[in-house]
Amino acid sequence: GLLNNGCFLDALGLVPHVFLLFSTFPILFIGWGSQSSKVHIHHSTWLHFPGHNLRWLLTVVLLFVLVCEIAEGIVSDGFNQSRHLHLYMPAGLGMLAAITSIVYYHNIETSNFPKLLIALLIYWTLAFITKTIKFVKYDDHGIGLMQLRFCITGLLALLYGLLLGVEVNVILRRRYMWFPCPTEVKPPDDLQDLGVRFLQPFVNLLSKSTYWWMNTFITSAHKRPIDLKTIGKLPISMRALTNFQRLRKAFDAQEKGPVPLKGSRWIWLALRQAFGRPLVLSITFRFIADLLGFAGPLCISGIVHHISSDNHSVKLLGVHFISSEAFLANAYVLAVLLFLALLLQRTFLQASYYVAIETGIKLRAAIQTKIYHKIMRLCTSNMSMGDMTTAQICSLVARDTNHLMWFFFLCPNLWAMPVQIVMGVLLLYSLLGVSALIGATVIVILAPLQYFVATRLSRAQKSTLEYTSERLKKTNELLRGIKLLKLYAWEHIFRSSVEETRRQELRNLRTFALYTSLSIFMNAAIPIAAVLTIFAVHVHVHSGTDFDLSPAVAFGSLSLFHILVTPLFLLSSVLHSTVKALVSVQKLSEFLGSTEIEIDQDPVVQTTATDNNNSNIKSVVRSASCSSPAARELISCTENKRTKEQTLIFCVLNSYFTEALSVFSLTLHDLSGQLTMIVGQVGCGKSSLLLAALGEMQKISGNITWNNLPKSDSEENVSILTACVFRKRGSVAYASQRPWLLNATVEENILFDMAPNEKRYKEVIEVCQLQPDIDTLPQGDQTVIGERGIILSGGQRQRICVARALYQHTNVVFLDDPFSALDIHLSDHLMREGILKLLRQEKRTVVLVTHKLQYLPHADWIIAMRDGTVQTQGTLKDIQCAEPELFEQWRTLMNRQDKSTVILTALHSVVIFYVFTHCIFVISLSGAECCCVVLLSQDCEFSHSSYLQVFCGLCALGIVLCLVTSLAVEWTGLRVSRELHCSLLRTIVLAPMRLFETTPLGNILNRFSADTNTIDQHIPVTLECLSRSTLLCVSAVGVISYVTPLFLFALLPLAVACYFIQKYFRVASRDLQQLEDSTEMPLLSHYSQTIEGLTTIRAFRHEQRFKKKLLEHTDANNISSLFLMAANRWLEVRMEYIGAFVVLIAAVASISNALCSQLSAGLVGLGLTYALMVSNYLNWIVRNLADMEVHLGCVKRVSGLIHTQPESYDGLMTPAQVPAGWPKYGEIQIKNLSVRYDSSLKPVLRHVSAHIRPGQKVGICGRTGSGKSSFSLALFRMLDTIEGQIVIDGIDIAKLPLQTLRSKFSIILQDPILFSGTIRFNLDPERKATDQMLWEALEIAQLMPVVKALPGGLDAMVTEGGENFSQGQRQLFCLARAFVRKSSILIMDEATASIDMATESILQKVVMTAFADRTVVTIAHRVHTILGSDVVIVMKHGAILEYDEPDVLLEQKDSVFSAFVRADK
Repeated sequence: GLLNNGCFLDALGLVPHVFLLFSTFPILFIGWGSQSSKVHIHHSTWLHFPGHNLRWLLTVVLLFVLVCEIAEGIVSDGFNQSRHLHLYMPAGLGMLAAITSIVYYHNIETSNFPKLLIALLIYWTLAFITKTIKFVKYDDHGIGLMQLRFCITGLLALLYGLLLGVEVNVILRRRYMWFPCPTEVKPPDDLQDLGVRFLQPFVNLLSKSTYWWMNTFITSAHKRPIDLKTIGKLPISMRALTNFQRLRKAFDAQEKGPVPLKGSRWIWLALRQAFGRPLVLSITFRFIADLLGFAGPLCISGIVHHISSDNHSVKLLGVHFISSEAFLANAYVLAVLLFLALLLQRTFLQASYYVAIETGIKLRAAIQTKIYHKIMRLCTSNMSMGDMTTAQICSLVARDTNHLMWFFFLCPNLWAMPVQIVMGVLLLYSLLGVSALIGATVIVILAPLQYFVATRLSRAQKSTLEYTSERLKKTNELLRGIKLLKLYAWEHIFRSSVEETRRQELRNLRTFALYTSLSIFMNAAIPIAAVLTIFAVHVHVHSGTDFDLSPAVAFGSLSLFHILVTPLFLLSSVLHSTVKALVSVQKLSEFLGSTEIEIDQDPVVQTTATDNNNSNIKSVVRSASCSSPAARELISCTENKRTKEQTLIFCVLNSYFTEALSVFSLTLHDLSGQLTMIVGQVGCGKSSLLLAALGEMQKISGNITWNNLPKSDSEENVSILTACVFRKRGSVAYASQRPWLLNATVEENILFDMAPNEKRYKEVIEVCQLQPDIDTLPQGDQTVIGERGIILSGGQRQRICVARALYQHTNVVFLDDPFSALDIHLSDHLMREGILKLLRQEKRTVVLVTHKLQYLPHADWIIAMRDGTVQTQGTLKDIQCAEPELFEQWRTLMNRQDKSTVILTALHSVVIFYVFTHCIFVISLSGAECCCVVLLSQDCEFSHSSYLQVFCGLCALGIVLCLVTSLAVEWTGLRVSRELHCSLLRTIVLAPMRLFETTPLGNILNRFSADTNTIDQHIPVTLECLSRSTLLCVSAVGVISYVTPLFLFALLPLAVACYFIQKYFRVASRDLQQLEDSTEMPLLSHYSQTIEGLTTIRAFRHEQRFKKKLLEHTDANNISSLFLMAANRWLEVRMEYIGAFVVLIAAVASISNALCSQLSAGLVGLGLTYALMVSNYLNWIVRNLADMEVHLGCVKRVSGLIHTQPESYDGLMTPAQVPAGWPKYGEIQIKNLSVRYDSSLKPVLRHVSAHIRPGQKVGICGRTGSGKSSFSLALFRMLDTIEGQIVIDGIDIAKLPLQTLRSKFSIILQDPILFSGTIRFNLDPERKATDQMLWEALEIAQLMPVVKALPGGLDAMVTEGGENFSQGQRQLFCLARAFVRKSSILIMDEATASIDMATESILQKVVMTAFADRTVVTIAHRVHTILGSDVVIVMKHGAILEYDEPDVLLEQKDSVFSAFVRADK
């Protein structure tokens, strides 16, 4: 009886819901579950119950079905004369119970108190039973599939049954409830780590989809800035190491395949295998989102069509039942369905974005790590020969990995766009018939034009990137050589070169801007042209038929076209990204295929079955020696069981290497704990021999063998065997000829990751005489010395590198010309205390490359090299007997007292950058479309051609304004960018040297690279997009308010919500973007410093340490990127949901208005059409506001540099007033001169007075820091003059224009600086000298044979930094450069420090002959080079201590100069 009553059946359904609410609310409010956790974890996000995600999905579906049941009950109740609450109240209570169940479950799961799940088990059981009874009774009374309530009841019974099954599964698998021994589970390591704060992988489905876990993070950013400590560490699955291992497995799988692949296809397949699965998930989410997106146009069409239609019902069991068709014909129901579809569509879309970007970030980290591992095995000859530069590798890391990351982000669009277009066209066909196919044809016809524009756009960008790279390369060289350029007055030449490249770059940027504007124009024009064509054809073909253009059809079609705009708009971006990804993978393939050094491997040894170790040794050595005499000697040594002091260190047998170095039958033995010196002329292969021994050269033939020294006498035989069997060498303390420093403190550079030992540290500091230098640094040895030690002199950098080598506990020490940048006292002290005392006491094997032949008597073994071969080797006595001529030459050079030259150093780093900008110019085309749609809203049938003409006119005006706006904004932005870059470059070039000595080079380069790129390309686009989206949003809200004025009341709370969301988001977004940028710089810097110090790192065997550091930098950058991406998703989800509420409110208000006030169906459609677009506009407004805030930070940084105070280039005299040929005689009078580097520093020269007569040769000497280099720089007005004056040939140099003054002198710096280009350009950038003059200068510098041997002669190319020449050859080129100028005054600042003594001796004679009638000022570390000078100046603490002829000073036994000379012998 009662079961046949529909009211009773509905009431029966209340029982389970009431039970759940009354049983769970006390637990939720009292919080029993949270107090009973068995496992202590740091995050309350541990989701460990089986079927967790399935439960959440079923609950979401359950809620949707319950909403439909409520709606069906309300609609059905509308047919009754009185209210029947039982039709929808049980469903409402069921919805409350479903929400309670998932909240209750979440708390039970995170608090790990599973026994309380008994309440849910009972609830699902009762709910399943009641719904099943109701479903059966409906079936008994003939209620079937035609009635919607029957379908809903069946679905609810099924869902409750599935949830019951999930609950039972949890109990059975975890053995909870009545099981005596529950299954123990442990939380993941990430959740036990308090440092992991990126919780997206660990939170529940609702929090994942809405990014609810980000709420606390976003709001806290408003209170305190976000830093690396705030965002914590990455989860293990997202770390660079994890993803690199995954990628490496994929590469290994490809290599082990049946047919090993090469080239870019090999990389693509590996990427697909490693990261393909999450990409498929992203594509799936995108498909679902796109399909749900079509619900909008269909619902709008349905609402407009059914707004005045009547519904019908059937009465059974005492209540009314309606069909599905009648249910969907209700306008309010369609409005609610539209709202729910929008919520789901936006959620799936953001989920797709998140998965794609997360996968892209993981892929980027994996590829960056793989590139770094490749760098660690890279052959350095690739770099020195110019095949590969540091800039190219850094570009691969910074640009190409990002191209691949963004390709993965846009990849789902490749699959989604065809589906969107096909579905859109099919739906249009259902609405418009054949007219839709004609519109689709228009799109297809215009698609090739769009592809053509996209191709041109890609080509223009590629060309722009080439010019940008070239500009940055020139800017980098300008900044690194700024001191030389200022001293030679060549700033304007290099500035003009950079500006010329910048002009070409801007020309390409204008082309790029044109094609960008055309692309935007095409994206706007194609949909409008298609709409125009469709409506025009439809009006003429179907006028007066059943297919007439009604408001429902018109607005549904317009909404569909708005959806079609998205794939068309993205088409060019996706194609562009695809092309860039293909190019990047090709470059990556070439890099990964480049030459590697030989990895240490054990030689193949064929041994006999005997216990005699010596027999094994014979076979090994014979197999490796090619039967050379040297190898036979080695075998003899091993057979005689030499003692451990005579064990082999390394041998190079019959080896031939690239870079013109061949070593024949060279065997180094008996070297344990001994000092070996390698000497020879410039370019003979001394450094190359060390590099070959370290495995850094490309070996063409022969063998290199290292051994491990024995630990005890009893291990003697084993160690000799090890010398041959195991070729893996240990760590070698290596100090390269070119000092390499980390971007770290002085202490960290010396320790180099060794355990701190205060006693040893102080000992090494004393040996290298670093304490006085450390005392002058701002933070002592905790001062960060930055990129290439920019705030240090050349000598200081060299000594820190040597200190690093001395501090290490290695058996072998390689020192490559460590004395070149040191004065004689420092050299002697380092040789005596460091090498002869400290290293020998520790019995360490030392191999020293040097030009200081006076140290040869201390050598235990000498190797003399010549033209890439070993001329001779042995002890000094052996060489005296075997090569008497060579020995006599050495003795002459060691004891000579003639003239030489030399100098000191100081380059730097840089700083900063310039001024303000931006321009605003935007016109929106929204007015055109708005007017078009207003015409449609008037329920017209387009029977009059005037409507069509107005429509066409407005469409044309809209797309033309779009093109004009885009072009105007792009070109105005480029004009401003051009002025900013020009001002910045001019300011930097004219800035005083103090700026470069106190500012890291990377900071200034960043203004020219990243900041300039942002101003060039991002600010105009962001500004245009911000203005356009703002105007479109305002116009959309205006249209909705016009249609439904009541909407304004509901708009207020939504506007408040938007305000607070954007307020919190902008702060967090700004901090995260700045954090991402700040973590990217150390990452790229780590790559560049690794490449520059690659030889040192591999010599020390510190590859693993640097790889670990890379992983730290990569993870720091990736966690910033992930949080920024999650913050963007957080914003977009909320803005999309607000947009969905706008649609719901607009729909309900307009439907009510239409039903009550007879509002036309056309205006309802108009309001809903615009409401659908509001969420997109809101998103873009907030995102562009945040981006604009970050971009303007670039302008602020540039502006800061532009206001740098320049040097005073003007003088009291004009260039025309300077006498022709000045200075003619070279007379220098210094009167009471005091100078300083900066107004905030103490004077470096104090009351200096001197008179240098015309043609006089003056030598200046003194300890480090005595003011020698400051003396020379004062002649060029590089320092601030406090008092006194310098008069040259009767003219006070303070009155001269700075450019004129510096162009009249020549100077040779200690640090050799060459620029990329031809040899001709390096010698004479001003192009004033003839070929004969250039060859004459090369002959003087002893370089004529070298240059003549090069292809092209004077036009032979010099690679970046002159890496294709040795250090000594680079120094000789700098000498030749000074000779070309032929000025009457030449300053030589330790100019021959990197040159062997024989070449130096020749140079001294030639220079003295060539400059016999000119004034030469020589600053010397090696005092013997100035013994032949006319006058010697000895300086101390910035003052002249002694000033007289050298003979006079030598006669004074107590003079400082005579003490210097005695120390130099």
